[in-house]
Amino acid sequence: MEYVVSDKVKTLKPSAIREIFKYAADPSVVSLSAGNPAPEAFPTKAIAEISADILANDPIGALQYSVTEGYPPLRSAVWDYMTKKFGVGSEDDDIIITSGAQQVMDLFTKTTCNEGDTVICEAPSFIGSLNSFRSFNCKLCGIPLESDGMDLNALEKALQTEKNVRFIYIIANFQNPSGVTTSLEKRKAIYELAKKYNVMILEDNPYGELRIAGEDVPCIKSLDKDGIVVYAGSFSKVLSPGMRLGYVIAPKPVIQKMVVCKQGEDVHTNSWAQMVAHRFMTEYDFEAHLSSLRTIYKKKADFCMELLDKYLVPSGISYQKIEGGLFIWCRLPDDAKISMTEFCKQAVLNKVCVVPGNAFLTDEAEQCSSFRINFSTPTDEQLEKGIKILGKLASEVL
Repeated sequence: MEYVVSDKVKTLKPSAIREIFKYAADPSVVSLSAGNPAPEAFPTKAIAEISADILANDPIGALQYSVTEGYPPLRSAVWDYMTKKFGVGSEDDDIIITSGAQQVMDLFTKTTCNEGDTVICEAPSFIGSLNSFRSFNCKLCGIPLESDGMDLNALEKALQTEKNVRFIYIIANFQNPSGVTTSLEKRKAIYELAKKYNVMILEDNPYGELRIAGEDVPCIKSLDKDGIVVYAGSFSKVLSPGMRLGYVIAPKPVIQKMVVCKQGEDVHTNSWAQMVAHRFMTEYDFEAHLSSLRTIYKKKADFCMELLDKYLVPSGISYQKIEGGLFIWCRLPDDAKISMTEFCKQAVLNKVCVVPGNAFLTDEAEQCSSFRINFSTPTDEQLEKGIKILGKLASEVL
């Protein structure tokens, strides 16, 4: 039989990161390519206790169908947490619990975009979101990232010249893959530009609670007085990615349409996971848990940057120090005698996996001299072994 593939997915390619995972499955390969939380970060004991109690005392609540908007106690707990701690959410907003923050990208794009409409993104940006936008045949317009966020001149030019711009997608805190945090001045400027040109902002904040240095910067959604910002949050990096829990806070008219779209996708998010998250937030010391995560990731990040300074920087590879998140963006020197993609291939042959930077671009054929390292998943021994191998390779080929 000849299988017909829809136009929407015909040009989609497998995730470069997922493809690299195939090599990373080899136990002899050091994987610096994943974006997984550290294994020691999971509150497994608490999740087991809560799950046992739920299944003993409210099994039907966990196993039966539920409402699309989400488990009401969890919606209430997340709303209170976000409004009180971050000033996110107003009387004009509402909230949905989603199947991971990735679903927010899908639902919001489905709600707002027609084929051919433009989505403005940071360049580089998270490949999962880019592929969600691509799946709706949106045109992607990448805006170069500077050390403190998007190039504002390039952003305004795109808003002036691109057709049918529907929204600006931004990961303002410890951006994946670059690690860049957008400054408060640029957050305000991006908000004003979005308002000026009548487009919305999709603010994705999966790493915001993982700050290990510096001061917190207000969310763009906390500046929203005009109903133009949609905020995507996640439990994946602070509780468990396998539970697939995210949430979206957005203007009520947008939420209403996203609910209808979600009904057609998965009916509702996993009830057991929502009940566990609610109990963990309200009956355990959630702030102490977040503090323990920051301690774990600060130790790992500092160690990783020490290794980079020792093994990679002397060979000419540079990187920008991070204040949080899970990733570090490394750049080959301008006069490198090898391309970034070839360097990443050679790294795999030397039993180390990193993610080539072009995987995160709106146009993967565009030239890129950077690659991404993840420090949260590998052990200290694996991290040192992998970066040492990268340093040796760099000194040989650069």
